Amino acid sequence: MKRFFPIALLSGLLLVTSCKKSEDVSNDSSSNKVTESTGQSGVIDETSSPNIVQTAIGSKDHSTLVTAIKAADLVDALSNAGPFTVFAPTNAGFDKLPAGTVEGLLKPDKKEDLKNILGYHTYVGSLKTEYMQDGQEFDMVFGGKVKITKKGDKTFVNGSEINGSIETSNGIIHVINDVLLPK
Repeated sequence: MKRFFPIALLSGLLLVTSCKKSEDVSNDSSSNKVTESTGQSGVIDETSSPNIVQTAIGSKDHSTLVTAIKAADLVDALSNAGPFTVFAPTNAGFDKLPAGTVEGLLKPDKKEDLKNILGYHTYVGSLKTEYMQDGQEFDMVFGGKVKITKKGDKTFVNGSEINGSIETSNGIIHVINDVLLPK
């Protein structure tokens, strides 16, 4: 019993010093960098799979969505671990809205409205189309529900066809050609 305490003390000391060294090494790593942003979106990790926001930024068809996410200050939220499911309208989907709608929503005084609309496109959890059932409803971040319908091998959310799905490091993106509006 007398030998246990010195061994436990030595083990604890080694653990503390090894953790400190690992921390120092990770701060010097070139594969994980922190930019000036203070949130999760500020971490630049060149070895992991891209997250939802990074994937959307890389899509020429989702530049309006990315602009909206930035205007609503949701970049960090959608860069976090998740998992999230985002029904992501294409630029063509945003173009279907009445003229001036997108521009109006991007104004600072409409930030909460924009957050609500984007929240209606976001589900906390990972929803793969192969597991969606006809008639299912899902509670979205905004608080409204979306309804899934199936027609043959096609899946629809609130009547908008899911044209493709992209798995990301923190969830899944379902590409749609419409902006979902709460009913």
